Amino acid sequence: MTQHIGRRGLLRGLGVGAALLATGCESAVARQERVVPAGPPKPGGTAELGLLSDLVPKNLFTNTGPAITTLIGLVYDRLVHYGPSGLEPRPALATSWTPAPDGTALTLRLRDDVRFHSGREFTAADVEFSLRTYADPQWNGQLRSTAAAITDVDVIGPHEVVLRFAHPLSNIFDLLDTVPIIDSESIADLRSGARFVGTGPFRFDGWRPNTELRFTRNPDYFVPGRPYLDGVRARIIPEKSSLLSALKSGQVHFADTLGHRDVESAVRLGTARAITLTGAELQAYVGTNVTTPPLDDVRIRRAIAHALDRERIITEVFRGAGYASSLPWPKDSPAYDEARAARYARDLPRARALVAQHGPVPVLPLVYAAKDPSLAAVAQIVQNNLAEIGIEVRLEPLDRAQFTQQLIAGGFRGLWVTTHSWAQMTPSTLTVSAYPFNARKNASHFSSPDYTRAADAAWQLTGDPAEAHAALSDQLLDELFLIEIGVCWQRWAHSPELQGIGYSRRRELDLTEAFLA
Repeated sequence: MTQHIGRRGLLRGLGVGAALLATGCESAVARQERVVPAGPPKPGGTAELGLLSDLVPKNLFTNTGPAITTLIGLVYDRLVHYGPSGLEPRPALATSWTPAPDGTALTLRLRDDVRFHSGREFTAADVEFSLRTYADPQWNGQLRSTAAAITDVDVIGPHEVVLRFAHPLSNIFDLLDTVPIIDSESIADLRSGARFVGTGPFRFDGWRPNTELRFTRNPDYFVPGRPYLDGVRARIIPEKSSLLSALKSGQVHFADTLGHRDVESAVRLGTARAITLTGAELQAYVGTNVTTPPLDDVRIRRAIAHALDRERIITEVFRGAGYASSLPWPKDSPAYDEARAARYARDLPRARALVAQHGPVPVLPLVYAAKDPSLAAVAQIVQNNLAEIGIEVRLEPLDRAQFTQQLIAGGFRGLWVTTHSWAQMTPSTLTVSAYPFNARKNASHFSSPDYTRAADAAWQLTGDPAEAHAALSDQLLDELFLIEIGVCWQRWAHSPELQGIGYSRRRELDLTEAFLA
């Protein structure tokens, strides 16, 4: 059973209209999609999860890897969360908010009935600590530039805080939906992975490296009667075939990071159901280090763009769960433009002509995350596509943790293949935040005053948003330091027994409403 949700609209600014007020009692992780329960929720039991890669504590704020996104989704809450469609923020730990007329401040009113798993009360001081910690460069948070643009955090009461900005921030709610509220008293344990203390629906019980993570129900969670599960065990199963077998045999209720073909296989056998993470889109792309010849020549980058068989990749690798595009934005983004998205259609004669203009091209490395079946398949197709135009590449699989480190540090010597996120959020978030796109420091070592100006205009709300988005798209298409393949939806597989699964826009697992039928 696969369900889909969409999103539309954009929060246009912070200085217009009256205060944004909302009420309710919801967890801070946005629930974009859930399997429709077959019956009433049944309390109790432990959900068994299977994850393909292990936890890297220092990557807590990077939203990279299934262990991180599972940990964040279970243990932590946020100030706001986005709903099932659009980018209108909804209450979580913040119950309401009021923007300043000029867009340079935001007042947040907080829940007064929330406690950390240690028993300590959640207050406005924890908001300040969490935002300041996220802005610290050592954590590599992808929205760090937005967090750093918060110049002051005025705590005006235990449950009220004012955030002041260096300039209007079009993506401030993206930040508040992303930053987990962490505990200042256990920060040293967080760095080492010994303890993770949040306010979320599950408490962290322990981590055995390369083996498992354990979580137990938070009996003091602020949503009455939630969660239903007594606990969660996330087993690290680093081999794809073993993870698939564990799902099919019923050893685990849930499997993350399986390839689309494997998910289809499990569904056909009747041993699993699928969740398509629409609204939390990923984009597959080919990255280039523009300081490495011949990738420093935009003609070669354009030749690669015209050589890619995007339709084949979407159809064969992602099993039709997505669509080809030259742009990073999904179709329901305010930055999406159909004509621009079709700019680099497959055109082998044109690609070969561009290579001929340049001259001989040396063998280039093409790096991808090992043990990711989808990325391995994409890399092989890209290798074949480039061979058709006279560019030879050497495939170099790299351990996922090392791949992430290289991406953050800009350590790739030639080409790489992976997926990026953040385009499903406010458009400016992608170009001032995401590692591959950040206008001031990115994995491609690309720098351009025009690109930086376009990114800042969209971020700081200095002009018409539509014009700013068009300028961003044109910069990306003209320079091609990243070559988009297309939008793809990740699919999770789970046993029919585990119901009520949810997820955030960043694909963080939400089991607040989950139960074992």
